[in-house]
Amino acid sequence: MKTDAQLQQDVMNELKWERTIHAAEIGVAVKDGVVTLSGHVDSYAKKWAAARAAKRVYGVKAVAEEIKVTLPGTYRRADEDIARAVLDILHWNFWVPHDRVKVMVQDGRVTLSGDVEGYYQKVAAEEAVRHLIGVLGVTNSITIKPPVPTVKAPEVKNKIEAALKRNARLRRDAEKIQVELSGSKVILRGSVGSWQDHDDAAVAAWSAPGVTEVENNIVIVF
Repeated sequence: MKTDAQLQQDVMNELKWERTIHAAEIGVAVKDGVVTLSGHVDSYAKKWAAARAAKRVYGVKAVAEEIKVTLPGTYRRADEDIARAVLDILHWNFWVPHDRVKVMVQDGRVTLSGDVEGYYQKVAAEEAVRHLIGVLGVTNSITIKPPVPTVKAPEVKNKIEAALKRNARLRRDAEKIQVELSGSKVILRGSVGSWQDHDDAAVAAWSAPGVTEVENNIVIVF
């Protein structure tokens, strides 16, 4: 098990490795395996990338993200301009059914709502918006309404378990993950060795036909 000092150094090194951010802008503190990120960045995309980088580090139990986004004058945009840019980029994104996604912008913070057929569309919408200049934050409240009218529990469970076993990273932990279904909701339990595996398991569950919600109760065990 890494000490907090070792973990802090590893997170700092990972932030330096992440080319989309300036590691010097971000402070890293670690206590009992919990990483706290602080500092100021000039875009929401960098804030998101820093948290993602910290989660990649082996031994991190949780990430408390306290980074502030401070926009320089050239990056500041009126809410109306941001809203127009969001609508445009969603319209031009092949994966996003833009006519089903609603957009609200308040003080630079974008809220996405509406409904789409698949989780990948929900993710694509957020990814498209995250990198826009002037955006201070993104709340993704899009719901999933798949075209499949009913979920056949045994079939969906088998497909998710097969997907977990196909995943190169999850293959070694697939047997430790339990898949339960409650209606169209998937509940994941068990343990994996990293946050990346934790998130990959949820993505695999979301990919099953008819799933409208995923509750990820998988724990990280080092």
